[in-house]
Amino acid sequence: MNERSKDDTESRSRDPGRAAVLAGMLDNLVARGREAAQEGRVADYIPALARVDGRRVGAAIVDAGGRILESGDSRVAFTLQSVSKAIALPYVIDTIGEEAVFSRVGREPTGDPFNSIIRLEASSLRKPYNPMINAGAIVVTSLMPGRTGAEKVEGFRAWAAPLLGLDELAEDTEVSSSEAATANRNRSIAWFLKELGLLDSPVDVTLDAYFRQCATLVDAASLARFAAILAFDGIETASGRRMMTPRAARVTKALMMSCGLYDGSGSFCVETGIPAKSGVGGGIAAAAKGRYGIATYGPALDAHGNSVAGTLIIRGLSEALDLFEI
Repeated sequence: MNERSKDDTESRSRDPGRAAVLAGMLDNLVARGREAAQEGRVADYIPALARVDGRRVGAAIVDAGGRILESGDSRVAFTLQSVSKAIALPYVIDTIGEEAVFSRVGREPTGDPFNSIIRLEASSLRKPYNPMINAGAIVVTSLMPGRTGAEKVEGFRAWAAPLLGLDELAEDTEVSSSEAATANRNRSIAWFLKELGLLDSPVDVTLDAYFRQCATLVDAASLARFAAILAFDGIETASGRRMMTPRAARVTKALMMSCGLYDGSGSFCVETGIPAKSGVGGGIAAAAKGRYGIATYGPALDAHGNSVAGTLIIRGLSEALDLFEI
């Protein structure tokens, strides 16, 4: 973003009248999202998530000056689940290097469900298509520094907490235990990855770290802060601090754009033009380049595993604020 457009964005974000309009817009979209959520269902295949209140809906926006607007259940804690893939990827890229990651994981969309193993078995690529599906994310987790699952996830959380504006990150141990107890598909994927020579750690260590990574607790307000750092290519605009390399931010956003909403990624990209990553815990993080970090929470999911309310809210913001990038 050039200096003039940056100044224009900051000027708009400082305008109290505009902020009031944006707040009203967000409230309206959250209300609409709460109605739409009645058509979705929570991720009941994970027992601990089956008990979540599907009527919860919240959203937060962080602007170019680091100011935050919130609406609804923006401070309700939820587990990152697959949104963690968009945090783990820049962490590992900046820790061990981009080449080390993409020698073991591809960069192509699949059009398959997030937990599919079909292309991993059938493709001549012989590695996961991208880091935003479970197979690719498990490889990325295996590359995190640490000999044990605990060491890996502690390093991940220590890196991620400042990006989320938090002193530390906690874990929902009920969710991580529930995932570990029902993760037969992920275990199958991990053992196949091990056979292909793609894991950098033992299967049990990798999966322990992966389940605990996914069970990390956040809320929409903290997740919007992370999304804003991506939106500004690794810079926390409120402080001017660089939190990740520009390359890590841009690679992550590119993969979010093409792969971030599972087999609903293409439709979402066409409708919003914003890189985003969803998770079955109900969260979505979206990075509108040079404008806003956006995060939503709504655990009622559509058939693709994406938040019904969250996708509606982000579509509405993209249209109203002209956030379409492409």
